[in-house]
Amino acid sequence: MTANDTSRLPNRCLQYLLCFCLACCSFTASHAADTSTTQTLAIEGSAWEIRLPQGMQLEPLTTGLDGPRLLTFLPNGELLIGSKSGKIYRLVAPYDHPGVLVELDDYPHSIVYRDGELLIAQTDGLYRAPYSPGQSVINQDDVELVAALPEGGGHSSRTVAIGPDGRVYVSLGISGNCPDEYLDDSYRFDDRRGGVFVLDESGGQPEFIPFAAGLRNPVGFAWHPATGELYASNNGPDHLGFEQPPEYFTRLLPGSFHGMPWFQFDGRRVKRDNCIRRTPPRPIEDVAIPVATFPARNAPMGVTFVPKGALGNRFAGNAVVALRGSWGTQPSGSMFGRKATRRPPKLVMVEFTDGKPDGTVVDLVTGFQRPDGERLLRPVGVAIGPDGALYFTSDAHLQGLFRLSPSNEISRRYYFLPRTQITVVSMIMPPIIKQISK
Repeated sequence: MTANDTSRLPNRCLQYLLCFCLACCSFTASHAADTSTTQTLAIEGSAWEIRLPQGMQLEPLTTGLDGPRLLTFLPNGELLIGSKSGKIYRLVAPYDHPGVLVELDDYPHSIVYRDGELLIAQTDGLYRAPYSPGQSVINQDDVELVAALPEGGGHSSRTVAIGPDGRVYVSLGISGNCPDEYLDDSYRFDDRRGGVFVLDESGGQPEFIPFAAGLRNPVGFAWHPATGELYASNNGPDHLGFEQPPEYFTRLLPGSFHGMPWFQFDGRRVKRDNCIRRTPPRPIEDVAIPVATFPARNAPMGVTFVPKGALGNRFAGNAVVALRGSWGTQPSGSMFGRKATRRPPKLVMVEFTDGKPDGTVVDLVTGFQRPDGERLLRPVGVAIGPDGALYFTSDAHLQGLFRLSPSNEISRRYYFLPRTQITVVSMIMPPIIKQISK
């Protein structure tokens, strides 16, 4: 058939052909992250096959971090990383030589910069320290308490972020699966856990007031760049086995109630969880339904949205979530089964259309766990850098900082030689070795 022959096609055939072409284009756009390729990472002689979007490359930047957690970029491009080790790390581009900004006695899980100061979220409170961009060291004595947070056992991470409204938000989890803890003024201070606080600085002494409650452990949260709506990841409980309930991604509103530990969302509907006998603080009808779910025991961590222009402008408006992977094993969910049955660590993307989540979750970067259960890393913090690349941390196994960015090459192989040296070997041009870190 020649080009001119198409003029003789019946109108209905042309309509079918047009619909087919539109459908193909729609499928390609909505499942962009499914179009993946393989990159080989060779770690001290051991090869790992990583799946990632076509046209992207994964770079290990540094392994000189001890228990890194959430990360934040400052307006001048500096990168700060909290950690389980008590250290706050500072890095400048190309982010391969970390320095210790300050070492604290508690757990500085996350940091944010605001008007000449750093706000540091530790287990027992929100702290501040004066900071000028470019400063390489903070004196520990300059770190002072802004407002106390509930302590106690169990989930000890605290995440801080500044919202589009300029207010300071902090998330924290409940201590276990079924404790009688609720983020509300009717509970005693140390039992106000499981959700997101907002800092009230209108009076003399700043204090936290509840924003959203009923979340077991909302480690990551972020605002959509177009709508300004707040979304969070949430870790489900461990006492209901390996398959239930699903972990999830949900929208947070002022005063929203997400049910835990009294109610669980099973993927279809909300159910009463009889592990706690106290009367629920609010009825089942008030429980907010998640906008997307992940299989149970995935341990969702950091959340970030992809702004326009980032990652080659392919995923703008979507959310990236770090799944740290499970310690629980099949079939019961206990830690004593075969490690090969654990949920694998990976990065996933929650897709949005016109600023609204459509419920679709696609893999972004996988391959961090072998079929036998051996793990390369466990992602925690995620953030978009000033260069439009996605940066993420790993706090277990290979602990360090990694970058996902567009590549002009078809594929690359990365070698970790002795850990004091990282090199990149191009697989397309004649072998070119480029040292990117010492």
